[in-house]
Amino acid sequence: MWKYQALLISLASSVALGAYDMSKFPAKTDPTHFSIPEIPQTTSHDVATQCQYYQSNFTVEKSEWPTIWGPALSNGMNTSTEFTTLYNSIDWTKVPKAPIRQLTPEGGLNLAGYDTKNDPDCWWSATQCKTPKSPDTNGDIAICPQPETWGLTFDDGPNCSHNALYDYLETNKQRASMFYIGSNVLSWPYGALRGLKDGHHLCGHTWSHKMMTTLTNQEILAELYYTAKAIKFVTGVTPLHWRPALGDLDDRVRWIATQLNMTAILWNLDTNDWAANSTPGVTPDTVNQKYLDFIKMGSNGTFAEQGNIVLSHEINNMTMDFFMDHYPGIKKNYKHVVDVATCQNIAHPYLEQVITFPSFDASETENAGVVTGSGVVPGATGLPNAGNTLHFFNGSLFVTILLGFILVTV
Repeated sequence: MWKYQALLISLASSVALGAYDMSKFPAKTDPTHFSIPEIPQTTSHDVATQCQYYQSNFTVEKSEWPTIWGPALSNGMNTSTEFTTLYNSIDWTKVPKAPIRQLTPEGGLNLAGYDTKNDPDCWWSATQCKTPKSPDTNGDIAICPQPETWGLTFDDGPNCSHNALYDYLETNKQRASMFYIGSNVLSWPYGALRGLKDGHHLCGHTWSHKMMTTLTNQEILAELYYTAKAIKFVTGVTPLHWRPALGDLDDRVRWIATQLNMTAILWNLDTNDWAANSTPGVTPDTVNQKYLDFIKMGSNGTFAEQGNIVLSHEINNMTMDFFMDHYPGIKKNYKHVVDVATCQNIAHPYLEQVITFPSFDASETENAGVVTGSGVVPGATGLPNAGNTLHFFNGSLFVTILLGFILVTV
């Protein structure tokens, strides 16, 4: 049955619900034909060396972008022609009426007074709700449907000191879903290119890591839009998936993301790795124990019916080391360790459709990898360019017909 579930999710992810056309984003990279300079920052494992500023050809016109790590509407973006045109292209009479949330004095979300029993806004932070209650809104992905499967994801990249992690993943022929912060992509462009070259599933993680339900409609749109624009500018591909900071989203946020044809990927296991030594009560031992507990779940029947998606981070070398230390145990106890696009059978996780991910079944075949539309490895040089073909169809009708077929055949 999980194969049909994954098929439906894959097809649904390709159905545009009147989304804004982001295909005209500028790009400095042909994703089928590029190379990464071999400089100390891209080859060393020394943290200080990797994080030295470098010149690249990814220079930007600063007036066209928010301030790095500033709010996504900073630097005059709120009044720019580009953003105003985007904002006015959306029918805001249809946006769900969920209120703008408030933060507590300590910086957490204020959940007081929210109706968690009825959960009118499908607010994940309050209830873990993942299925929208509003129409024409993309639902969240939060599991890998295949049994005994570890869905591998990393937030907060590209980190300037991630060479050891990415080399480790490459050595083990292991792909992951990488959730990139827009500000980091422009700051460390070769890091983002490394993710593409290695065949990882690139996704957005907002421009400045704000709690999305606390933002206005304009601010939410900008956080998503400028992150997707940054990833396209550097890598040549526009992501169709994203993850909110701390998982904070409701139907208002989901609906706005849907206008950009984006679907949220959440998780059902959290390593809490980012909090080690920075949050009271969370130590490296705490995180290591979480990993050990999650690893045991792979062989004790917890995931006998379906798999997981695990939240981990490339935010610093400690969080990356946690994963590398436990990867042998993960591989031993789980039948499958894959990126989310693969476990969901999403062949084209980017708007451009020039890169094709293998199906879950194909990924289990030795040496199965990510290829471009022309059949070449992403990032390979001296090879022909792939086509850039998009196919639009009546998605709702197609899914309805498919559902009827599956119900009849199963």
